[in-house]
Amino acid sequence: MVVQAYILIQTDVGKAAEVAAKITDIKGVILAEDVTGPYDVIVRAEARNVDELGKLVVAKVQTLDGITRTLTCPVVHI
Repeated sequence: MVVQAYILIQTDVGKAAEVAAKITDIKGVILAEDVTGPYDVIVRAEARNVDELGKLVVAKVQTLDGITRTLTCPVVHI
């Protein structure tokens, strides 16, 4: 079973489009779009399990230049 999540990202001013473009190159990222509101980029990602999802966010997403904060929201099926 695959774990999916939305990653809500805040960026430095003027960096949303650049960050969204860079994130699409990361394995496990399904979609990345720059948006308006309290977050600048919303990413849909998937991984084999929660640990792999955590590694994706911490080691690959959060290390990109221009990102100031992330909030990971795993998808649940109730």
